[in-house]
Order: sequence, then structure tokens, then C-alpha cells
Amino acid sequence: MKAIVINQYGGEEVLELDDMPIPEIGADEVLVKNYATSVNPVDWKVRKGDAKLLTGFKFPRVLGGDVAGTVAQLGENVRRFQPGDRVFALKPALKEGGAYAEYVAIKARYLVHIPQELSFEEAAAVPLAGLTAYQGLVHDGNITANQQVLINGSSGGVGVFAVQIAKAFNTEVTGVCSGRNVELTRSLGADQVIDYTQEDVLALRQQFDLIYDTVGNLSFKSGRHLLKPHGVWVTTQPMPVNFLYSALTLLGRQSYKVVTTKPGSRDMLQLKMLIEQGTVRPIIDRTYALDEIAEAHRYSEAGHAVGKIVVQVRPEQKEARATTSEATALTD
Repeated sequence: MKAIVINQYGGEEVLELDDMPIPEIGADEVLVKNYATSVNPVDWKVRKGDAKLLTGFKFPRVLGGDVAGTVAQLGENVRRFQPGDRVFALKPALKEGGAYAEYVAIKARYLVHIPQELSFEEAAAVPLAGLTAYQGLVHDGNITANQQVLINGSSGGVGVFAVQIAKAFNTEVTGVCSGRNVELTRSLGADQVIDYTQEDVLALRQQFDLIYDTVGNLSFKSGRHLLKPHGVWVTTQPMPVNFLYSALTLLGRQSYKVVTTKPGSRDMLQLKMLIEQGTVRPIIDRTYALDEIAEAHRYSEAGHAVGKIVVQVRPEQKEARATTSEATALTD
């Protein structure tokens, strides 16, 4: 199979399109014929070696966490799926990865059927960003109806989902983004939108029950006056200082949380339901071919993507069956 691998840590030049063996699956796993994935910041951070204490030095390594494709093979203990089912999931990008490939071995408990409304490319835009938004708001933020919610980075990969999910909980949402993305944020349901190039968020006189910083450029120390007395501040940035703030607020009235996104079908099913209801939709900025992955990484690192960056692993319009050599490998 074709896959994007790295044989060392470094810049975009270490990303190589190579032939790799189709992965074998365990009894509780599924082999997915992968049609699309997406680029997330964690991918290029792993590529650069920023997380090498967690990712180690075993090469070659296939990056990527978002999976969207069809079931090719089932482990002997798997009962919820059938060959040919359209499925999507998040595979842990730090510990495992493997989504930048034509076939992905993944635990069945991570998988969910793709909503009929979504293409493979749209489905690939959902798992990591959607789960991060949902878990940050629901599990860490304890979001409830009628709250005042601030989403910093409302037009980014996580932000576009966070705005829509927060509105699904009947909250009043304020989005923060650049001027060119104000109308998009409004179209996603935000009640108020702040253009950070024209207005200082820290100068706001309004207070919020929940602040979700999806960018990491707001300091809790300088911005906690924006929180109500029992408010919750959630960040997507797993930096040591943020975990320190989280520990220091355990006994206080205001809380500071660092979201650590967890794969799994329970929250994916919640996202699927919201998509099927028409409450949430993925936003795709650009789509790249698998052999354009270096360009996709450069665009992601620039930090100006609106919504998600998707990678088409194999053209969706092609007949969804393995080549002769692939089929032989699957049955050997």
C-alpha cells in the first residue's frame, strides 16, 4: 500500500511517499480501506520531533489520526461492522498514528458509521477536531443551556466545531477571529463576533461562564477577569504551565482545564447525531492529494486555515475495491 512515512524527525522534506505492507489486525481490530484523512497540528509537531519523548525513535513512522473509509477486514471478535461499511474514527496520533495510508488497522471501539450526508473527505474533517471541541466543552467545560460562552479561534479547525456545538446546547456564543472570518463565524451560529485585529478581547467588559481558547494566545493570568466567579477556562494547549494552572485552580471557584482528546465511539456517536440533525457541519478549507502532504503541512503550520485541511488518500469516485495485489495481501 501507499503511505506517507518519516524515517527521521525534521521539516516537510522528511515526509516520503513509500510502499508499506498492509497492516495486520488483531482480534478486536478492523482494517479500514482509507479514503481520506486530515492534517492536524499534532501531525507536524510529531514530524518535527516536538513530542519525541512520547513518540520515541522507531522508524519508519506513518503519521495521522483521522480515518475515513470502508471496512476491508474484521478481527474475529468484531461484530458491529460488516465489510464495505463506511466508517470514520480518530486513531491516537501521538502513540499510534497510521492514517496517512491506504489501509489503517484500528480498534473497533474507536469506529462509528459515517453519516449518509457526508463524503469521505467531509468525514475525515471530523474526528480529532470535532472530538476536541466536544470534549472540551462538554467534559471539561461542563457546558449547560443559557450560559455565556467565548470561543477564541472560532474559525479554526477546532473552533468551527466548538461554535456549532456550543449553540446546540442553547448557549449565547461569542466568537473571536480575524476580520475575514467574521461572516463565517456568524453563519455557524455565533451571536456575537469579535475581530481581534480591531478589538482587544482582554478589554471586554462582558464576563463568561465558559471560555474555550482553541488557539493558546490568551493568557489565563491576564484574562481570568473575563470569567464569571464560577466560570471555566478550557485550553487546547498541553503546555506545562497550563497543567500547573489547572492544578492550582482545583480548589478555587474558577477552573482551568486542559483538554486531552480521547478517541472512542461514545463521543463520536454524539458528533454523528449532531451532524445528522443538521446542527453541526464540517468546514473544509483545502483538500490535497496524498503526494501533496508536504504542502498541506506547510499550510497548516502557517496557522491561517479556516476549518480543516483534508488529504484525499484515494479518489472517492474510483471503484471501492482493492487492487489485485492488495486483495492477495489481504487474504494471505
